[in-house]
Amino acid sequence: MPLRILTGPTALALVATALVAPSSAAAGPAVDDAPARGAKSQWTEADKAGFGTARTRRSNVWFTLQDGRVSEVFHPDLSTPSTRSLELVVTDGRTFTDLETEDVDVVTTRPDERSLRFRQVGTATSGRYRITKTFVTDPRRDALVVRVRLESLDGGRYRLYAVHDPALANSGMDDSGRSGRDGLVATDRSEPVASALVSRPRFGRTSTGVLGRDDGWTDLEGDHRLDDGGRRAGPGNVVQTGRVSGITGLPGEQRATLVLGYGTDGRDALRTATASVRSGARATAARYDRGWHRYVRSLKRVPDSAAGVRAQYLASALVLAAAEDKLNPGALVASPSAPWVWGDEVKDLSSPSGAYHLVWSRDSYQFGTALWAMGDKAAARRSVDWLFDVQQQPDGSFPQNSDVEGTPVWSELQLDEVALPIVLAHLVGRDGPRTYRGVKSAANFLVRFRDEETGRRAPYSPQERWENQSGYSPNSIATQVAGLVCAADIARRNGDRASARRWLRLADRWHAKVKDWTVTTTGPLSEAPYFLRITKDGRPDRGTEYAIGDGGPSEVDQRRVVDPSFLDLVRLGLLPPEDRDVVSTLAVVDADLRVETPNGPYWHRFSFDGYGETLDGGQWEITEDDTGTTLGRAWPLLTGERGEYAVTAGQDATVHLAAMAAAAGSSDMISEQVWDGRAPTGEACCPAGEGTRAATPLTWSHAGLVRLAWTMERGTPVDQPDAVARRYLR
Repeated sequence: MPLRILTGPTALALVATALVAPSSAAAGPAVDDAPARGAKSQWTEADKAGFGTARTRRSNVWFTLQDGRVSEVFHPDLSTPSTRSLELVVTDGRTFTDLETEDVDVVTTRPDERSLRFRQVGTATSGRYRITKTFVTDPRRDALVVRVRLESLDGGRYRLYAVHDPALANSGMDDSGRSGRDGLVATDRSEPVASALVSRPRFGRTSTGVLGRDDGWTDLEGDHRLDDGGRRAGPGNVVQTGRVSGITGLPGEQRATLVLGYGTDGRDALRTATASVRSGARATAARYDRGWHRYVRSLKRVPDSAAGVRAQYLASALVLAAAEDKLNPGALVASPSAPWVWGDEVKDLSSPSGAYHLVWSRDSYQFGTALWAMGDKAAARRSVDWLFDVQQQPDGSFPQNSDVEGTPVWSELQLDEVALPIVLAHLVGRDGPRTYRGVKSAANFLVRFRDEETGRRAPYSPQERWENQSGYSPNSIATQVAGLVCAADIARRNGDRASARRWLRLADRWHAKVKDWTVTTTGPLSEAPYFLRITKDGRPDRGTEYAIGDGGPSEVDQRRVVDPSFLDLVRLGLLPPEDRDVVSTLAVVDADLRVETPNGPYWHRFSFDGYGETLDGGQWEITEDDTGTTLGRAWPLLTGERGEYAVTAGQDATVHLAAMAAAAGSSDMISEQVWDGRAPTGEACCPAGEGTRAATPLTWSHAGLVRLAWTMERGTPVDQPDAVARRYLR
């Protein structure tokens, strides 16, 4: 999955600060000490419980849910969060003030399995009240619509407040705000973007202040009343608060609708929000659902293989569709989250924000193959078109990642990311002259590539798919061989037989040498030969040492490090499933990396992986070599890949599909990682086999579930190129 590991002096210079919540007493400095612009704005944690957007392209808003609140809301595109959080506060005005994220037990669900409409039901830990909320975006405009119901469970009379923390244009430190009964309006100092939060019925008392100094939460927490807030604040980390004057229904019940609208300026945002309120929340939700229902009907039916996991399959299909940007069709992001420390705006990691709401060509391949399999062929083709539109010229490579507009963000090079767009183009039939120009450029880049640091030529890659090691990777070599064979097939269709012959000769040479470069016969993990994660020198029988990163060993024998990713050699058609070195490696990988949980089997990425929570369940952080402070947990997407191998080997993969589905939370979102059962379990983080604090939903996890289901249905990998299989397997 997308990841850049920093080591050495750069890592030592970084400090991973605690996440700041505008809803906590620890949200910033004491009031008297708060800086003029307020406490530092930071993003929320990665483990989202919900992710939704309207199916229409008229509505350029995406929302996430986390810990009982609305967390990041994206506008105008999926690389740009513009709200940090929107949450509710309940008080009796005298003795207590509760915050949803701290004082309410919340369960998030999807009431309709064919829609990305979400519901949160939260009961106060005190037992005093219950809050029910439903979330959609307005299909006709740029607005998030939240229906709220507050029920008193003990006969008490309670006041409800909405607290909005805008972070317009991907930054929370330069917003200005004003408040009034018509709404809470925020504008950005440097970008033409604004937000407006309105309520129906209208807000009662309102407040706009800067976090930690005079914001509404600080006021409410102090004396349970909103009485000190100002009407204007900023520029800075603005927080806006409004009393929700709900319509009284049954005794002890209040109902209201909150709408968060966006626009180019304050007036535009307020018009958008007001128009959405007038449309009616029920009618808006019905239109939202109908849009997703039409999309589901446009797809292939749910395959028989997924009958037992229908809700999770449909959720995965919808997440894949929602992950596509609307202003930049074909750009699909890795996740609508900024996991762990990545959300803390640490310099040189992800500032102001970015980490996973970016586009990787490797991830796009995973998404495109799943979209193609489930029947959204148009989206798969849009992904190919977008990739070749942002291809780096004149050399023909692809960015390590980019925002949805195609602007590169990180600057490393991975050769699988150069090869996989070719394979995807071949799969979806994008083989005309326009695409072929990009295909030829990418294939020639692989042919010519020489690493500047080592002088080694491809298939040696400066980084492999986990993005923190250079060398000869069986996974990367598999993609490069497949890329050249697919490029040759497209070249012949375009009359370029000379290029086809040249690329096939090189592909055959690499195919013949992949084991020489990556299979050890002297390794300590088995007497039988087995594939390594990577070799630094193409000499797998040497005990060459390297640093794992993420607090792992600083010097580890390359023969002690294995990785399930070698299975792409089988899935892409370079080796048969019964190949003896493949089979012997499976035993080694299972002994070293397989995790058995109540939800089924999962696998770690590679030996000594440290990209995961701390021992006590705390968020991942940058650590020095040899500390072992953090531990990589197990990945559902690897369960999917193992299931795809099982299908090629004629085995039943039901257990793998079931495990992927079981990793989903109550709203069917699947995480990047699941807790692996290593103590402490449950108290520190999560039950074994359930999602951790890692990126959720991870689009790759959802793509893996869809693709495995269709691979099981077909009996062969849905993305295996016929041209490759014919050349090396038949």
